[in-house]
Amino acid sequence: MVAGPRRLRVVAALLRRDSGDGPLFLAQQRLPGGPRGLLWEFPGGKVEPGEDDAQALVRELREELGCEVSVGQQLAEVEHAYPDLALTLVLYGCLLLSGEPRPLSAHALAWEPLARLQRLPFCEADVPLLARLRG
Repeated sequence: MVAGPRRLRVVAALLRRDSGDGPLFLAQQRLPGGPRGLLWEFPGGKVEPGEDDAQALVRELREELGCEVSVGQQLAEVEHAYPDLALTLVLYGCLLLSGEPRPLSAHALAWEPLARLQRLPFCEADVPLLARLRG
């Protein structure tokens, strides 16, 4: 029997910052050389055994961005299959509690308005999330 792609539950954060020109949202660029290298995504990561979505998101943002967040309501959920990975991706609204996000496990970070985020090359799984945020 041939095994299919790995299945993961992945959580992502929609972090918002207000500017004089309207809201900005945080995206991170994946490290080069790995799967989906240099593509953009909403920050987050996989849910480990024994964690719920909120616990995983708090842990991932602490590890990847060096900041503390509170996790709010679920905004969207999508299923996506890459050749190497099948995932359920769940986006949550999050509030930055402390720390300025830094790219500890990413190539770059960007605070951008939604219209500009939509022009960045995002991971395929994240593209439907952008569309849902647009309304």
